[in-house]
Amino acid sequence: MPTPEFIIQIREKIGTDPLWLPGVKAVVIHGRKVLLVRRADNGRWTLPAGILEPGEEPAIAAVREVFEETAVRCAVTRLVGVATTDEALYPNGDRAQYLDIILAGEYLGGAAKVNDDENLEVRWFDLDGLPDVPPKHSRAIAWTLDPKPGGHFITGRQAPASSVPLA
Repeated sequence: MPTPEFIIQIREKIGTDPLWLPGVKAVVIHGRKVLLVRRADNGRWTLPAGILEPGEEPAIAAVREVFEETAVRCAVTRLVGVATTDEALYPNGDRAQYLDIILAGEYLGGAAKVNDDENLEVRWFDLDGLPDVPPKHSRAIAWTLDPKPGGHFITGRQAPASSVPLA
């Protein structure tokens, strides 16, 4: 999938400066297997993920991204957690960081295959035999396998008192 038009329009104004964007990661588990894609830009195995379009609901974006990338149909079953990603530096020099909305997905159908130009491979991996995935993707899988009422969140960092509005 090419860069969304709204991102191209923003990049025309700000160049390669960092963007803060909402994103989704979908952890689709079928039996004891998880759906992964091998990205064309860096060759890494990751969860299906992507940027929300303006006004798009996160669960709808997750279902859309899974299908666009893998041809697998899924339904979002729950919020797994919310965190942030590390800043990404793309080959063209663009920089971005994402609010990472992690959602669990239930497999509904479809044969897993490369369904876009963003990925080189698509596979179901046994949960006990995962390839090397980036740490925050590994964390998303672990969080999905360890459901927590209300979801997982990173805590412990509090804003300095001077930056908290009083009214």
